[in-house]
Amino acid sequence: MALFGLFSKEKKESLDKGLEKTKQSFLGKLNKAILGKTKIDDETLDELEEVLISSDVGVETTVKIIERIEARAKKDKYTNAAELDQLLKEEIAALLTENNSSDAEQFELPTLDTPYVMMVVGVNGVGKTTTIGKLASQFHQAGKKVVLGAGDTFRAAAVDQLKIWGERVGIPVIDHGMNTDPASVAFDAVKKATEMKADIVIIDTAGRLQTKIPLMNELSKIKRVIEKQIPNAPHEVLLVLDGSTGQNAISQAREFTKATEVTALAITKLDGTAKGGVVIGISEQFKIPVKYIGVGERIEDLQVFNRMAFVESLFAK
Repeated sequence: MALFGLFSKEKKESLDKGLEKTKQSFLGKLNKAILGKTKIDDETLDELEEVLISSDVGVETTVKIIERIEARAKKDKYTNAAELDQLLKEEIAALLTENNSSDAEQFELPTLDTPYVMMVVGVNGVGKTTTIGKLASQFHQAGKKVVLGAGDTFRAAAVDQLKIWGERVGIPVIDHGMNTDPASVAFDAVKKATEMKADIVIIDTAGRLQTKIPLMNELSKIKRVIEKQIPNAPHEVLLVLDGSTGQNAISQAREFTKATEVTALAITKLDGTAKGGVVIGISEQFKIPVKYIGVGERIEDLQVFNRMAFVESLFAK
């Protein structure tokens, strides 16, 4: 039977397994903080604040959560600290809702007269190219026509890796080889997608942040050449972040949101870390919806982010 609407039992099990380290760390700290407490007072809230910050939720988001819990405790006359985990669960879900994180499961696309153009950004090492390959595979399995653009032309492994994914899945990959113009690759990828009436074209971009001005110029140029063919494209700029880096992922998000207009987030490698709380902090701090999360090595372990399933998994005892 499906859980949370379309969210299947298999995906929920994959999510639970992928978040196991985060859950054990988070719940362990939370239970210790409220152990023996009989009321929600300043001391309890201080300890809860420490739990959230040490779970990589982030200072700003933590302060907001604490303020909301304090207000609710007074308004709704909560006095029992045993109810604190339910309050916390509800407020985290509410924050994710406010930032437009969804309750979807399926790899779906809006109905357009043109291919849906997704531009993917992120530093080297976060799993950007692997995420693109898994996205392509998932969309392909969902019956969508997919085209890939190998626009990370400064790293040989990125171009080769994307071509391997294309061969594995059976979808075209547009590449111009190494040290070529990424915007030219993007142009040809969108052109190919338009000619074959593809549903989606996913364009990889260079994974570097060391020099911000050239990166901004490069991403702006890519967007311009795409828009020449499809007005208002790209329809999505997806930033891929490595969840295992905790607060460093927030720093990367800050730099990339300065460099380009990021519209969605994919947070990878959550299965290998206890820092899954960063999902909450990043979503809240940047007001950008988390769209995909990676909770394992398999293709199907890249999931469409379901906020209710995530929160339920985080608090499952």
